[in-house]
Amino acid sequence: MDGILISSIASVERSWTTWAQLRAVDPSLTRETAHGRRAVETIRILRPDLDPEDELKVIEEIELADNEGLTVLPGVLALLAALPADRWTVVTSATERIARIRLAAGGLPVPAHLVTADRVTRGKPHPEPFLAGAALLGVSPVDCVVFEDSASGAEAGRNAGSTVVATTFSHSAEALAAAHYLVRDLTGISVESNHGEIALQLTPLAENRLQVEES
Repeated sequence: MDGILISSIASVERSWTTWAQLRAVDPSLTRETAHGRRAVETIRILRPDLDPEDELKVIEEIELADNEGLTVLPGVLALLAALPADRWTVVTSATERIARIRLAAGGLPVPAHLVTADRVTRGKPHPEPFLAGAALLGVSPVDCVVFEDSASGAEAGRNAGSTVVATTFSHSAEALAAAHYLVRDLTGISVESNHGEIALQLTPLAENRLQVEES
């Protein structure tokens, strides 16, 4: 969701900075650790002495109160409009409350069912979130394309056996080594449908024009 469909990175970073200051943790380290991870896992890493479920409630309320600066990223509306509603979903490290509010705030279609932090027991880079997403769509993860902007997310998609397309929105090409393809954003990605089969056409960045078989 964040970094692919919408950008709420400023809100996320402000929220985690607030939490870090409340809990005497370095804000810079907190922001770096939080990206692409479930909040409970970020909390376990930074403050293992605290109850992660209690702290989740704290950071969730902070994030829910801050949607300032939220924007829809380039190419998103065209791509979602071209995809059948039952052939895509959102797999996010955000909680369901945060995910639904942010998607709605961006004016984006909200899938009836999505995979959120509170729907899995192990977050990215573990493949469980994307395996759950594939199951939700009723397809094999091998037949799925994962769009990610974080290193942990790209690794999770790769571990799930899916083809991973990563954007360079928030991470460098070097940090996204687990991705099969790199793109700047979703602009120019087209959808072709043939007798129920969906194919995506994209132009990867020059630094990562690898074929899936070679990577």
